[in-house]
Amino acid sequence: MEYAELIEHVRQDESRLAAAAQGNLSNDVPSCPGWTVRDLVRHLAEVYEHKIECTRLNRAPDPWPPAWPSDRDPIEWLDDAHGRLQEMFERSRPSTPSATWWPPDQTVGFWARRMAHETAVHRVDAELATGMAAPTVEPDLAVDGIDEILDLMLAGDWSEEPHAESTGQRVAVATAGGTWLITLEPASVTVSRGGDRSDARIEGDPSSVLLWLWGRAPDERIERSGDLDAIRVLRSRLVIATQ
Repeated sequence: MEYAELIEHVRQDESRLAAAAQGNLSNDVPSCPGWTVRDLVRHLAEVYEHKIECTRLNRAPDPWPPAWPSDRDPIEWLDDAHGRLQEMFERSRPSTPSATWWPPDQTVGFWARRMAHETAVHRVDAELATGMAAPTVEPDLAVDGIDEILDLMLAGDWSEEPHAESTGQRVAVATAGGTWLITLEPASVTVSRGGDRSDARIEGDPSSVLLWLWGRAPDERIERSGDLDAIRVLRSRLVIATQ
């Protein structure tokens, strides 16, 4: 997605999240066990503050986090941090240097994408906490989010955290005319585009697939076929990858 589209998604979803949180700060967040909406809002405010500092310093801020005032209104803090994050995006280019956790991409553009998806998923969390039955993410953003979670968070070297249940299972994730083929090995996960030689298949509309991958949508929101145990192994691997 284009840089301007991503930062517009951040703007829209932060506004919706803040609206959902208003008057509901004590509600439990069913998709984040142990959290209230207040915890969710404070978390996202801290995330925004961190990305601002990563860009200002061009290194990871350390120590982190600071000792934030405990009596600060969380929604006001979120809105303030969001405003400063948007200012940072607007005065930057996608190629502006910034420290990130993804070695191949040390730019503000990385954070624009990451914050668009972080904000969308947590906006869904806030809406679930207010009783909304099935919040959704816009299709184009959801497709990009599927690509992000599979390529940046799931795929890669797992040799320091091997997964005994992974024995080479291949799971296809399909939506909006695209397919990702995931191969689950004990010490690695590979993700490729296309291909249909899989043991199991997950498919559905982009929003439902994205939210299932993030643990925000139940199995009933997607179609599952083939080896359901392979899908269970993928689910357990995703929980570790997104902690």
